[in-house]
Amino acid sequence: MKKSEYELDEMDAKGIQDRKYENDRNRRCKKTDTRLWPADADDKPKEECGVFGIYDLDGANVASSIYYGLFSLQHRGQESCGIAVSDTSGPRRNISYHKGLGLVSEVFKEEELAKLHGNLGVGHVRYATSGATNLENAQPLVLNYIKGTLTLAHNGNLVNAAQLRRELEYGGAIFRTTIDSEVIAYHIAKERIHSKTVEEAVLRTARKLSGAYGLVITSPRKLIGVRDPLGLKPLCIGKRDNAYIIASESCALTAVGATFLRDVAPGELVTITKDGIASDFSLVQEKKAHCIFEYIYFARLDSTLDGISVYSARIRAGECLAASYPIEADLVTGVPESGIPAAVGFAKASGIPFVQAFHKNSYVGRTFIKPTQKEREDSVHLKLSILEPVVAGKRVVLVDDSIVRGTTMANLIRMMKQAGAISVHVRVSSPPFLYPCYFGTDVPSNQQLIAASHSPEEICRLIGADSLGYMKIEDLEKMVDGLPICKACFDKHYPMEVPKGDIRNIFEY
Repeated sequence: MKKSEYELDEMDAKGIQDRKYENDRNRRCKKTDTRLWPADADDKPKEECGVFGIYDLDGANVASSIYYGLFSLQHRGQESCGIAVSDTSGPRRNISYHKGLGLVSEVFKEEELAKLHGNLGVGHVRYATSGATNLENAQPLVLNYIKGTLTLAHNGNLVNAAQLRRELEYGGAIFRTTIDSEVIAYHIAKERIHSKTVEEAVLRTARKLSGAYGLVITSPRKLIGVRDPLGLKPLCIGKRDNAYIIASESCALTAVGATFLRDVAPGELVTITKDGIASDFSLVQEKKAHCIFEYIYFARLDSTLDGISVYSARIRAGECLAASYPIEADLVTGVPESGIPAAVGFAKASGIPFVQAFHKNSYVGRTFIKPTQKEREDSVHLKLSILEPVVAGKRVVLVDDSIVRGTTMANLIRMMKQAGAISVHVRVSSPPFLYPCYFGTDVPSNQQLIAASHSPEEICRLIGADSLGYMKIEDLEKMVDGLPICKACFDKHYPMEVPKGDIRNIFEY
């Protein structure tokens, strides 16, 4: 018997998504405005979100701290952002918030921040991997329900969100967004009715979740953080004077003058109240699988995640590349900014000097949407130019962190050879992308992954390189000093059962 659209399970998602994916990026950009940087302009995977929460126990206003925290997490999402604050000494339903499409500096002007009063608050920056880009999907989510108020900011992606949402819909729930974060918020509100505390409701909800999540939640008198049991998404705790902070990365703590205390343990639920910090470890499990791409590309260079310096990890990646793919060359250079640390590591291990061969235009953070592929490819010239005296007549090792579609790398190689480079040898500090990610990394469909349909030798010819070497999968754990990792986008060994199809925008019926 034919299934209705509400009877589709996660495994049926592929048919829906295959019809939608090709036009999704352009459609989402049209829904917003032409200021958004096109998804394929820099040919990189995108992270979903960054979260930041703070509770000042002395009662000081926290809106400006959240602003600076989000500013430091801007690399994790550039499509929308939001701040929600409340006063723990005021009415229990008194939450003020502001959300918008665009960068933190665009959405929050001085007048918007001045309207946000409270000593407890949450902020969020978003890149959409699940749900379209529109104001309704911006976070944090703010709920008023029978037990009071709830705000929630979510980094990650659930693989069982369709099932959880369907349970609520059959119970009469009406959703305003197309994001899995609202599913989490509604389940917490539902569980709160049968729970003594909001922490218990969050814990009951977390037991239902399958996937990746770093959550920051506020109730009228509490700041709560919870991390998925595998540790796929990062989350850490900091302190500034008598204020406690929970954030996606340690760089956000530094930005607001806070001291890093520790990482939230995978599976830990941490609660901050006027009495300090309390933790629940009942979700903790032995198996861990930290996202390797946090260390390859996503996290900011000055962050430390789960005891591993991001900078040091990328240096080690370059050293591994030099050992695996030695080459005779005159200089090593990296694609700004994310390829530079691995290039430094390659130079250190190989003895070939590192040289800065690119000039990056700092005033082109994003560019206008280009209507044709040719114009999108040409737009790389707006951001990067080659220093001709550096590369002319030289054999160049060009290091970058990844190749997704290959368009940007092909353009850079062409620009280098036009500038007089004798040869360009490409080294990539990640293995070839072959499989989709279901946990919040926006790896495109297999049809758009150049490595899914071409061998390294074919890719080398297509991008115009003289040689090509990818990071070996077995070297990834060396990069992170033995930390247990998820590397399923490279080897298809997912740390949990995943749907068979693309789950992006699964709620857009």
